Amino acid sequence: MSSLKADLPTGPELCVGNVVHHRLRPADHHFSYKVFFLRIPLSRLQALPNRWLSRERFNLLSFHARDYGARDGSDLLVWARAQLAAAGLAHIDGEVVLQTFPRLLGYVFNPISLWYCHDSAGALRAVIAEVNNTFGERHNYVLCNHDGDVIAPGAWLSTRKQLHVSPFCEVRGHYRFRFVQDSVRSLAHIDYCDGPSEDDRLILTTIVGKPRALDARSTLHAFTHYPLFTLGVMARIHWQAFKLWRKRVPWFRKPPPPEFETSH
Repeated sequence: MSSLKADLPTGPELCVGNVVHHRLRPADHHFSYKVFFLRIPLSRLQALPNRWLSRERFNLLSFHARDYGARDGSDLLVWARAQLAAAGLAHIDGEVVLQTFPRLLGYVFNPISLWYCHDSAGALRAVIAEVNNTFGERHNYVLCNHDGDVIAPGAWLSTRKQLHVSPFCEVRGHYRFRFVQDSVRSLAHIDYCDGPSEDDRLILTTIVGKPRALDARSTLHAFTHYPLFTLGVMARIHWQAFKLWRKRVPWFRKPPPPEFETSH
């Protein structure tokens, strides 16, 4: 197990990198954007604030607990532990590292936040993928190996799709996730398959960033180099939707949200 022990961050980090998205059919569609995101060990949440990044109040960048979990500002680590327990994973009692976009000038939209859940030995055992759509709906996918074993770097985890995310995709099929988290890079790769097999891949998405210490200097650098980043997330979603519409990709009506907020 020692070889699978995660290289956990010792404090909050800022990762700078890219989001890459590739749709394979019925029209080929590809885009890549530069992004930055936070990687926060929840046991070190109190170390988050600096001159340009605040916790629970306005700043250039900010982090608010009410944007996550129960959405009521309550303890995020308690919420994560409750999701694990409901999935039969109460034995996962180590560090939880939250990867997410911060608020920028008070605004944020997180298509996906990832909660990396480790055991007491520091090995990755589960990931909670908290997915939001542009209709104000969300769904949490608790991902783990079927036998509860350690998740090896780059190993694939699958789950059924539950939430309507794009009007150009139906709510069917499954997602395949793989993760690499260390001191060199934070990588999440997500395949969406609209059929039962791996050959049914429709959309390939990669979120990757190089971690650096989250301090006043790196925070100000991120803000000045990406001044409209979080506002741009929503704008880019609609711009890419327009381009898919122009390519005559079929459009599907939004179904009701899933009955349950979390699947595992």
